[in-house]
Amino acid sequence: MAVVKLFGAWLSPYVFRVIWALKLKGIPYEYIEEDLSNKSPLLLQYNPIHKKVPVLVHDGKPICESTVILRYIDEIWPQNPLLPADPYDRAVALFWIKFADDKSPIIAKLYRTEGEEQQVVVKEWLEMLEAMEEHALIGGKKFFGGDEINMVDIAFCMVAHWLGVIEDAAGLKVFEPYKFPRVSSWIQNFKSVPVIKDNLPDTDKIVAYLKRRKEMLLTSKSN
Repeated sequence: MAVVKLFGAWLSPYVFRVIWALKLKGIPYEYIEEDLSNKSPLLLQYNPIHKKVPVLVHDGKPICESTVILRYIDEIWPQNPLLPADPYDRAVALFWIKFADDKSPIIAKLYRTEGEEQQVVVKEWLEMLEAMEEHALIGGKKFFGGDEINMVDIAFCMVAHWLGVIEDAAGLKVFEPYKFPRVSSWIQNFKSVPVIKDNLPDTDKIVAYLKRRKEMLLTSKSN
């Protein structure tokens, strides 16, 4: 039987992307929690370029970067497919996955910035939410691909869970459900899927951690 290991960190949305994909596929795996302030020799061996999590190790072979890992999982274990079979639908899905990947780093800036700089970041987030509302979630779809969760939903996990957490940590409000009703419904649908609902990080723990990080960053800036 194939041995699957996942090197991760408890608050990383990119790690949870992989956790959800493995669980949706019903793939057993061993989870190894990494201390990102003191990375293990194994992590550095498996991901010598970026030295980041997640890293999936399948029969001793490492795969890095969450989207690459998701594509690998979907190809190796074809049950419960995460991408559409139709070439055009697949191309559209891959477009939105890249869009989510390109925009996701913006979220960390919300709690790392203040004042005018933070307002620029808020504007970028609102533009992303508008794109999702007006172009990605049209047609009364429950999920991005229709009635079943797929890789696009997983890719947008930053919006579904981490945005609200970071809003709490930063003490600001970006997402107003009444302005983005389709996105709001999608978030509720996404977080109602048992695999997602049962495998979300502890919100209070992340908020406390991010508040400490924000204080440290602001202190270092002022010095």
